Amino acid sequence: MIGKNGLIFLLLGTFCLAASCNSSKLGQSKAETSGEESSQKTIVEEKGYDDMSEKVEKTDAEWKELLNDEEYYITRQKGTERAFTGKYYKTKEEGVYLCTCCGNKLFDSETKYDSGSGWPSFWAPLPGDKVAQEMDGSFGMVRNEVTCARCDAHLGHVFEDGPQPTNLRYCINSAALKLAPKTEEEPGS
Repeated sequence: MIGKNGLIFLLLGTFCLAASCNSSKLGQSKAETSGEESSQKTIVEEKGYDDMSEKVEKTDAEWKELLNDEEYYITRQKGTERAFTGKYYKTKEEGVYLCTCCGNKLFDSETKYDSGSGWPSFWAPLPGDKVAQEMDGSFGMVRNEVTCARCDAHLGHVFEDGPQPTNLRYCINSAALKLAPKTEEEPGS
């Protein structure tokens, strides 16, 4: 059963995706559409994002070149993917969820849970200033938008209806994330 928030986001996600994401290349990166293989390692290393404390600022044209159409729409134009369609909403694989734009480590798979909303949900981000929040008054609702603290990518929203110990639900778009296997020095491994 979809709760009130899930239904609202299902409707909004469907509207937003239909209105803005009609490209036949949706979900494919620039590298993939040109026949090259794309990976998070390539984004992080080739784009010079080795220092995760450094703020990442790019022009709109640079973001368009780096991201596929769906990633650009969601992270740079504050879009929303349709509920129950994202790559990670049902994923139970262990790892660390990175920002698709800059590679910033955002969420640990140990804090991921099934909220029934149709989007990946987490009860807490990784420790430190990994994510930022600001008020979002779009669509006639007042919500707390969640962004990557490093590159300002729109990730999703946070709600106060999550599980213990935080009672928070970070409802995040799959297209804003990349799942990477944990390394030994990361929390929860």
